[in-house]
Amino acid sequence: MKKIKIIETAFRDAHQSLLATRMRTRDMLPIAEKMDSVGFFSLEAWGGATFDTCIRYLNEDPWERLTQLKEVVTKTPLQMLLRGQNLVGYKHYPDDVVRSFVEKSYENGIDVFRIFDALNDIRNMELSIKVAKEQGAHVQGTISYTTSPFHTIEKYVEIAKELEAVGCDSVTIKDMAGLITPHDTFELVTTLKEETDLLINLHCHCTSGMTPMSYYAACQAGVDLLDTAISPLSWGASQPPTESVVAALEGTGYSTGLDLKTLSEIKKYFEGIRKKYSSLIDPISEKVDTDVLLYQIPGGMLSNFVSQLKEQNALDQYEEVLKEVPKVRADLGYPPLVTPTSQIVGIQAVMNVLGGERYKSVSKEVKDYIKGYYGRPPSPVNPEIAELIIGDAEVIDSRPGDLLEYELEKYRSEGEKMGIIKKDEDVLTYALYPAVAPKFLRGELIEEPLEKPRETESSAPSSLPTEYNVEVDGEMFDVKVVPTGYMEIESSNKAPSGPVEGGVPSSMQGMILKLKVATGDKVNAGDIVAVLEAMKMENDVHAPESGTVEEIYIQEGDTVTAGQTLMVIK
Repeated sequence: MKKIKIIETAFRDAHQSLLATRMRTRDMLPIAEKMDSVGFFSLEAWGGATFDTCIRYLNEDPWERLTQLKEVVTKTPLQMLLRGQNLVGYKHYPDDVVRSFVEKSYENGIDVFRIFDALNDIRNMELSIKVAKEQGAHVQGTISYTTSPFHTIEKYVEIAKELEAVGCDSVTIKDMAGLITPHDTFELVTTLKEETDLLINLHCHCTSGMTPMSYYAACQAGVDLLDTAISPLSWGASQPPTESVVAALEGTGYSTGLDLKTLSEIKKYFEGIRKKYSSLIDPISEKVDTDVLLYQIPGGMLSNFVSQLKEQNALDQYEEVLKEVPKVRADLGYPPLVTPTSQIVGIQAVMNVLGGERYKSVSKEVKDYIKGYYGRPPSPVNPEIAELIIGDAEVIDSRPGDLLEYELEKYRSEGEKMGIIKKDEDVLTYALYPAVAPKFLRGELIEEPLEKPRETESSAPSSLPTEYNVEVDGEMFDVKVVPTGYMEIESSNKAPSGPVEGGVPSSMQGMILKLKVATGDKVNAGDIVAVLEAMKMENDVHAPESGTVEEIYIQEGDTVTAGQTLMVIK
């Protein structure tokens, strides 16, 4: 009889997949002690998108979340998801930042590090694996699972052997979109057990509907660990229900030994949590969608993808964007769709659709990806697309981290001058998110409400004119609604409401990260005049024609809408 160990994902991946990572620490702590008593292998509670969401939306210190959970969870290891050289961000960070982050994560309470690289490039994982092992942590090396002409069982076993060689304790098959079939699960797990001495962990999302069958096939093949989510936060883009897996394995020779009565008590608590956060659950992310087998958008990305399309007033083009995703993925050499490549590919697909022309606008991240700054793609990038996007720019083949200069002390010095550093962890927060962190660290961030307040007849208009896409008899109209009694306050630097000759419009909604020009500057067509952060990616705004910057309507830090005139060049 083989005892299967369970990793519970409710505190991280489950709510990242279904609730856009919005669960607050105050909603985790009351049930944490009960979850600690179950006997899970670990509780995944940190990393992934939780760090970003805490400081971008929730006004929570992610480091404090970790220490508070560690005070309550005393028996069960706490686990995090670490994106290799990307840590918990969307780009590679220098080695000094990586080392310090892993050390501080362990110091604050992380016992198990699940470390992956979106391209399965071991070079991007080695340092974080090494540092985590130095701390005495359990390290799960990760295979980012996907399907393509270039991803085979043999290739995955080769990756696992490399992970074993660099010191990993276990290997996780990370199936972000629920793509792995029961047949392939059995073959892969069986081969990994034969070819390595590692514990084997299977992590799947339920988007395709195949996952429960694949989990049982994994048990038959000798899997050691399975990822599950307590039932109110399971299914759809999340993991299979913990209680269902526990019950299904009883009496089969693969029993988990976990108590269903205790799990039922935990389930009742999370039913209340699901109700509390119900406004954030999108029907698209909670249902089975077999189209995932075509477009491969992973669970954690799917709910965010829907949210981001809503922000761009482009949810009506959801299906068109999903069809564009596999095309972009093929162009870029079939990267597995997991952060950050899921964002890189997904957002480029959005830009291709919204822009009306493929690769008319290209994010900085796509350019860096093609240049090799994210690592080695699984297969060569389409040479025509590469030439279109980066021309004859150099493509590197070295470890990307080797090209990055140390930055930690620079951020410490900058942060101290700004008065935002109170502890060592604040330096890391600032280094990871220099555009977002200062507002949070200064205490200026306001927690995002769970539900937007509804206006009553007696309430005063609370916002600027709102634009909606309205469908009438199958035809889509762009409608701007101005509340009755709305009074517009004139500004000397107000952008015009309509198209302007020489105007430079924003291609999408986002935040002005950098302003590259000043009034009176001469620019050439194609010059970068601003950098827009949209959907967590940096997008260059180019001058449409040569001329002189006559007027600028925005400042760094401003939020802009799609189509808004940013400046005038004549």
